[in-house]
Amino acid sequence: MIYRTFQNLQLSGLGLGMMRLPVVDGKDGQIDEKAAAEMIDYAYQNGINYFDTAWGYHDGHSELTAGKYLSRYPRESYMLATKFPGYDNSNMGKVKEIFEKQLEKCQTEYFDFYLFHNVYEGNIDDYLNPEFGIMDYLLEQKKNGRIRHLGFSAHGSKAVIRRFLEAYGEHMEFCQLQLNYMDWHFQDAKEKAELVSEAGLPIWVMEPLRGGKLANLPEEAANELRSMRPAESIPAWAFRFLQTIPGVTMVLSGMSNMEQLKENIAVWEKDAPLTQKEFDRLIEIADEETRKGGLPCTACHYCTSHCPKELPIPELIALYNEHKITGGGFIAPMAVGSMPESSRPANCIGCRSCEQVCPQQIKISEMMSEFSAMIGM
Repeated sequence: MIYRTFQNLQLSGLGLGMMRLPVVDGKDGQIDEKAAAEMIDYAYQNGINYFDTAWGYHDGHSELTAGKYLSRYPRESYMLATKFPGYDNSNMGKVKEIFEKQLEKCQTEYFDFYLFHNVYEGNIDDYLNPEFGIMDYLLEQKKNGRIRHLGFSAHGSKAVIRRFLEAYGEHMEFCQLQLNYMDWHFQDAKEKAELVSEAGLPIWVMEPLRGGKLANLPEEAANELRSMRPAESIPAWAFRFLQTIPGVTMVLSGMSNMEQLKENIAVWEKDAPLTQKEFDRLIEIADEETRKGGLPCTACHYCTSHCPKELPIPELIALYNEHKITGGGFIAPMAVGSMPESSRPANCIGCRSCEQVCPQQIKISEMMSEFSAMIGM
C-alpha cells in the first residue's frame, strides 16, 4: 500500500468509503454485516488505515457498522472520518446532539477527521450563519481533542467553494472533492482542485470511479486505453489519473464487494502516474464521451434574453447533461432544488422563443419537459 504524508500522519493512499457497503436484497439501509465485516478486516489487514463514514450513509447504519467492527482494533491504528450532516438543512441547529450521537455510534472518543458535509448552493448560507454555532462548536471539540483534523466536502460550484474558504478557510485542513477524469472538465473539477490547492489545502477525493461508471467504459475507449497500458485494468486508469494530480492526498472508494476491494488495493501497491500524453488522451476520451450524451450548449446566453419566464437556461442544460450522461444521481436534483421555484424547468411554458435564437438549434422546450419529469421539479 502506498502512503501519503499529511502533517505528522501517514495515510494509506486508498481509503475505504463506507457509503456503498454490501447490502441485503438491495436495501440500502440493511447492511450485510458479515460481508461488510470481512471487507473491513481485509482492508485493515492489507494496509488501508483510513475509513470514511457519515451520518446519512446507509440510512444511518454506516456509522454503526464502522463502530462495531473497527472498534475491535487498537484505536490509534486507524483513522476514522465522519461528517456533520448539513446536506439536510433541518440539522443545522443540532450540531451538539448529532456529534455526541456520532461518537456513540462509532464507539470512539474522538474522530481523526471531521467534515462539514456537502457544501453547496442549498446550504452555504446556513453553514455560514453564526446563529447555528456550527463552526464554534466544532472548533471547541477540536480544542478538546475530540476532533483531530477539520475539513469539508463540497459538491457545489467553484463560487460556493470560494465563499466557504473565504469565511472558514483559516480553520480548514483539507477539502474533499468529486474528482475524476470524466469530471475534469464536465464538472469543472480541474478549476475546483486548483482553487483548493491555491488555498493551501490537500485534496481528498470522492467518486474516483464516478459511481462505477469509469470501471465500464465503451469498448472503443476501453480498447484504446488497453493499447496504451496492456497490463492495466480499466478501473486502474481512474486511480492512475488521480496519482498524477498535484495535491491529491487521499482517494476514497466506496467498494461494494470483496472483489472490488482486492482489485483496488492491488492497484495501490505502487505509484504509476500517467505521462502527459496519456493524461491528455484520457481527458480527450472523457470529453468525447460526455459530448455524445449531452446537448451541445455553449452557454452563449442568447436564449435567456428571449425567455419570458427568465429561466437560467444554460445552467439548466448543464444540469440536464449531468443527469442524463451519468444515469441519474443526486447532483442535478440537489442543484435544481436549491434554485428558486421560479427558475426550475417545470416553469418552462414551451413558447420556443429561446429556440428561435439558439445557434446550436437545441430543442430547449423538449429538454425542459423531459428534465422536469426526470427530477420532479
